[in-house]
Amino acid sequence: MANYLNQPTLAADFLAPPKTTYDVVGSSIDGGRNGFGESQSIEMSGGGLVSATYEDCKIKDPEQYEYVNWLGARLNGGFRYINVPIITDWFGPFPKNGKLPNPIFKGIPHSDGSLFDDGSGYSQATVWGEVLEDAPVNAGVIAMRVYGLSRPLRWSDWFSIYHSTAKGWRAYRYWDVLNANAGDGFTDYSLAISPPLREATPASTRVEFARPRFVAKFRPDFTLPSVVEAFFVTQQTIQFSEAF
Repeated sequence: MANYLNQPTLAADFLAPPKTTYDVVGSSIDGGRNGFGESQSIEMSGGGLVSATYEDCKIKDPEQYEYVNWLGARLNGGFRYINVPIITDWFGPFPKNGKLPNPIFKGIPHSDGSLFDDGSGYSQATVWGEVLEDAPVNAGVIAMRVYGLSRPLRWSDWFSIYHSTAKGWRAYRYWDVLNANAGDGFTDYSLAISPPLREATPASTRVEFARPRFVAKFRPDFTLPSVVEAFFVTQQTIQFSEAF
């Protein structure tokens, strides 16, 4: 049985891709044609697979070459896994620091006001949530309470849940806000989501909006070679597909 738990997380900032693409693919099949000759789509019960592409990562430092070589060694063949972040920093429902959204508070000191020896501190998400009601596997609607929002959940946002029994990190996005009730410092939502829940999820499970992630493997037709070009600057694109 595949192990999706406790996988390492892709160093997205270290790779510094100028463009990333996220999608849910394979969510429907052709259901034939109706009496007017029009094609009909039928939704797949699993809701498709989350995919990600990190495009044109500029690999120039020795440590980046080492890291890309490790990714190829670990993930080529599509039978080992890694958690892939979805970079929603710019458009997520996060408070702003000046004009820039701030998905994560950094530099939080110890209780005595001190930092770590390297000058860094703790970090904490600015927006997070929790599941309000037990939800079964393949649920297409979930209830959650969300804290720290700078705006309501409205069109769609990515979020992730760590399914600790078997499925590990999984990413979702909502496609309809069915209900919203504001409280003191939080808002309760009923959300229609896609893809459906990968694992039964109990109430009080934490929901992450800051750098949501999903456990992934390389796409079946993709491998990551070690490439060295003149002047030691290489641009490489890396493709991921949700692990099953």
